[in-house]
Amino acid sequence: MATDRELGIELFNKAWALLESPERDADELLHCAHASAYHWMHAEGATVANRARSEWQCARVYAVLGRAEPALHHARRCLELCESAPDEIEEFDLPFAYEALARAHAVAGDETQAREWLDRARAAGEKIADEDDRILLEADLANITL
Repeated sequence: MATDRELGIELFNKAWALLESPERDADELLHCAHASAYHWMHAEGATVANRARSEWQCARVYAVLGRAEPALHHARRCLELCESAPDEIEEFDLPFAYEALARAHAVAGDETQAREWLDRARAAGEKIADEDDRILLEADLANITL
Protein backbone atom coordinates (compact mmCIF):
# COMPACT_ATOMS: atom_id res chain seq x y z
CA MET A 1 0.00 0.00 0.00
CA ALA A 2 1.26 3.48 -0.86
CA THR A 3 2.38 5.80 1.92
CA ASP A 4 0.86 9.21 2.57
CA ARG A 5 4.01 10.78 1.12
CA GLU A 6 3.75 8.74 -2.09
CA LEU A 7 0.05 9.55 -2.42
CA GLY A 8 0.68 13.23 -1.70
CA ILE A 9 3.25 13.39 -4.49
CA GLU A 10 1.18 11.36 -6.95
CA LEU A 11 -1.97 13.42 -6.38
CA PHE A 12 -0.07 16.73 -6.51
CA ASN A 13 1.36 15.75 -9.88
CA LYS A 14 -2.04 14.51 -11.11
CA ALA A 15 -3.66 17.81 -10.07
CA TRP A 16 -0.92 19.73 -11.87
CA ALA A 17 -1.43 17.67 -15.04
CA LEU A 18 -5.18 18.35 -14.84
CA LEU A 19 -4.53 22.08 -14.37
CA GLU A 20 -2.58 22.09 -17.63
CA SER A 21 -5.23 20.11 -19.51
CA PRO A 22 -7.83 22.10 -21.45
CA GLU A 23 -10.27 19.19 -21.09
CA ARG A 24 -9.99 18.82 -17.32
CA ASP A 25 -12.82 17.77 -15.06
CA ALA A 26 -13.21 20.42 -12.34
CA ASP A 27 -14.41 17.94 -9.71
CA GLU A 28 -11.51 15.57 -10.33
CA LEU A 29 -9.08 18.50 -10.18
CA LEU A 30 -10.45 19.73 -6.86
CA HIS A 31 -10.49 16.27 -5.33
CA CYS A 32 -6.90 15.57 -6.43
CA ALA A 33 -5.61 18.84 -4.96
CA HIS A 34 -7.43 18.36 -1.66
CA ALA A 35 -6.47 14.68 -1.43
CA SER A 36 -2.83 15.61 -1.98
CA ALA A 37 -3.06 18.22 0.79
CA TYR A 38 -4.67 15.66 3.08
CA HIS A 39 -1.91 13.13 2.52
CA TRP A 40 0.79 15.76 3.06
CA MET A 41 -0.85 16.59 6.41
CA HIS A 42 -0.32 12.98 7.46
CA ALA A 43 2.89 12.06 5.66
CA GLU A 44 5.71 10.93 7.88
CA GLY A 45 8.49 13.50 7.75
CA ALA A 46 6.39 16.08 5.89
CA THR A 47 7.72 19.59 6.27
CA VAL A 48 6.06 22.96 6.60
CA ALA A 49 7.16 23.53 3.01
CA ASN A 50 5.24 20.43 1.86
CA ARG A 51 2.12 21.69 3.63
CA ALA A 52 2.54 25.23 2.26
CA ARG A 53 2.94 23.93 -1.28
CA SER A 54 -0.20 21.84 -0.99
CA GLU A 55 -2.12 24.92 0.19
CA TRP A 56 -0.59 26.86 -2.71
CA GLN A 57 -1.84 24.23 -5.15
CA CYS A 58 -5.36 24.34 -3.69
CA ALA A 59 -5.30 28.15 -4.06
CA ARG A 60 -4.18 27.83 -7.69
CA VAL A 61 -6.88 25.27 -8.48
CA TYR A 62 -9.63 27.45 -7.04
CA ALA A 63 -8.26 30.53 -8.82
CA VAL A 64 -8.18 28.72 -12.16
CA LEU A 65 -11.77 27.62 -11.56
CA GLY A 66 -12.76 31.23 -10.79
CA ARG A 67 -13.67 30.56 -7.17
CA ALA A 68 -12.27 33.53 -5.28
CA GLU A 69 -13.26 32.79 -1.66
CA PRO A 70 -11.61 29.34 -1.39
CA ALA A 71 -8.64 30.59 -3.47
CA LEU A 72 -8.11 33.38 -0.93
CA HIS A 73 -8.51 30.97 1.99
CA HIS A 74 -5.86 28.57 0.72
CA ALA A 75 -3.51 31.37 -0.37
CA ARG A 76 -3.70 32.89 3.13
CA ARG A 77 -3.07 29.48 4.67
CA CYS A 78 -0.03 29.04 2.41
CA LEU A 79 1.35 32.38 3.58
CA GLU A 80 0.66 31.54 7.24
CA LEU A 81 2.59 28.30 6.92
CA CYS A 82 5.52 30.02 5.18
CA GLU A 83 5.66 32.73 7.84
CA SER A 84 5.34 30.20 10.69
CA ALA A 85 8.66 28.53 9.88
CA PRO A 86 10.82 30.69 7.61
CA ASP A 87 13.87 28.49 8.17
CA GLU A 88 11.96 25.38 7.00
CA ILE A 89 10.95 26.65 3.55
CA GLU A 90 12.85 27.17 0.33
CA GLU A 91 13.57 30.66 -0.96
CA PHE A 92 10.84 30.36 -3.60
CA ASP A 93 8.03 29.37 -1.21
CA LEU A 94 7.30 32.84 0.16
CA PRO A 95 7.26 34.56 -3.26
CA PHE A 96 4.87 31.87 -4.49
CA ALA A 97 2.64 32.46 -1.45
CA TYR A 98 2.51 36.10 -2.53
CA GLU A 99 1.75 34.98 -6.09
CA ALA A 100 -1.16 32.88 -4.81
CA LEU A 101 -2.57 35.89 -2.97
CA ALA A 102 -2.17 38.13 -6.02
CA ARG A 103 -3.94 35.59 -8.22
CA ALA A 104 -6.75 35.01 -5.70
CA HIS A 105 -7.36 38.74 -5.26
CA ALA A 106 -7.38 39.17 -9.04
CA VAL A 107 -10.05 36.46 -9.32
CA ALA A 108 -11.99 38.25 -6.57
CA GLY A 109 -11.87 41.45 -8.61
CA ASP A 110 -9.79 43.31 -6.02
CA GLU A 111 -7.23 44.93 -8.30
CA THR A 112 -5.63 47.01 -5.53
CA GLN A 113 -4.85 43.99 -3.36
CA ALA A 114 -3.84 41.93 -6.39
CA ARG A 115 -1.30 44.60 -7.40
CA GLU A 116 0.07 44.85 -3.84
CA TRP A 117 0.69 41.09 -3.65
CA LEU A 118 2.04 41.07 -7.19
CA ASP A 119 4.57 43.76 -6.21
CA ARG A 120 5.55 41.78 -3.11
CA ALA A 121 5.96 38.62 -5.18
CA ARG A 122 8.15 40.40 -7.73
CA ALA A 123 10.34 41.96 -5.03
CA ALA A 124 10.73 38.66 -3.18
CA GLY A 125 11.32 36.86 -6.46
CA GLU A 126 14.33 39.02 -7.24
CA LYS A 127 16.05 37.38 -4.26
CA ILE A 128 15.63 33.83 -5.59
CA ALA A 129 19.13 32.61 -6.42
CA ASP A 130 18.11 29.68 -8.62
CA GLU A 131 17.45 31.05 -12.10
CA ASP A 132 14.96 28.32 -13.05
CA ASP A 133 12.88 28.98 -9.92
CA ARG A 134 12.98 32.72 -10.57
CA ILE A 135 11.91 32.26 -14.21
CA LEU A 136 9.05 29.99 -13.14
CA LEU A 137 7.79 32.61 -10.67
CA GLU A 138 8.08 35.40 -13.23
CA ALA A 139 6.11 33.34 -15.76
CA ASP A 140 3.36 32.69 -13.20
CA LEU A 141 3.22 36.37 -12.27
CA ALA A 142 3.01 37.37 -15.93
CA ASN A 143 -0.17 35.34 -16.46
CA ILE A 144 -2.16 36.94 -13.63
CA THR A 145 -4.92 38.95 -15.25
CA LEU A 146 -5.91 42.19 -13.50
